[in-house]
Amino acid sequence: MKKNRAFLKWAGGKYPLLDDIKTHLPEGECLVEPFVGAGSVFLNTHYDRYILADINTDLINLYRIVQTQADAYVAEARKLFTPECNAAEHYYRMRETFNQSSDPFQRAVLFLYLNRHGYNGLCRYNLKGAFNVPFGRYRKPYFPEAELYWFAERAQKATFLCQSYDVSMTNATSGQVVYCDPPYAPLSNTANFTAYHTNSFTQQQQQQLAQLAESLVARGVSVLISNHDTLLTREWYQAATLNVVQVRRNISRNGGARNKVDELLALYKA
Repeated sequence: MKKNRAFLKWAGGKYPLLDDIKTHLPEGECLVEPFVGAGSVFLNTHYDRYILADINTDLINLYRIVQTQADAYVAEARKLFTPECNAAEHYYRMRETFNQSSDPFQRAVLFLYLNRHGYNGLCRYNLKGAFNVPFGRYRKPYFPEAELYWFAERAQKATFLCQSYDVSMTNATSGQVVYCDPPYAPLSNTANFTAYHTNSFTQQQQQQLAQLAESLVARGVSVLISNHDTLLTREWYQAATLNVVQVRRNISRNGGARNKVDELLALYKA
């Protein structure tokens, strides 16, 4: 079956792992994603309903606008995908406009522009909450029109919430399925925990996530979590059924060094 790509570029996106994830995702009436990211799992599964959450307010704002105003959004966003807009000077001017804007529609349009023109499709903010990804220097950034319309169509079954993972998980009800794609634990003790939005995702939060997953099983909620395969993650997910999958990852600064890394899909089955 054809896999549908997300309209955003996203570090750690789940597109390469979709087949494995779908194999292990339990059936249910509603899929809850506390870390929706670019939404690859949502875009390629077939639940009756979706509750899609993230702590990134810009991301959730963007999704709500594409859900409700797809035509107007596509028409406006397309204007920024021209040769003139693909220049460092223009990019930094647009980034500054984005950081000063409080208009939801304008921020949503600029978010896609910054995502597609910025370095590696990163989404990163400084401690003041200002987007600070540098210009990406791509020859011709792709305008994801078909992907935007597919998202808009699928989004009619979705509710988008800006909230922390613990709130999303605590609110899950019997018969729902939760898929968690948290910022990954480091592969080694020397690697830093992933800086996610303006907060870092700590070891304590990783442990809390596993404990929440365990507690949901008793309430009739199945949970699937993806993460790196490390001694720590195996310890955290010891109450789950562990499935090991391999995925190509950029794990060095040299982009050409794409090594295969083991990942875990930890299933807590209700």
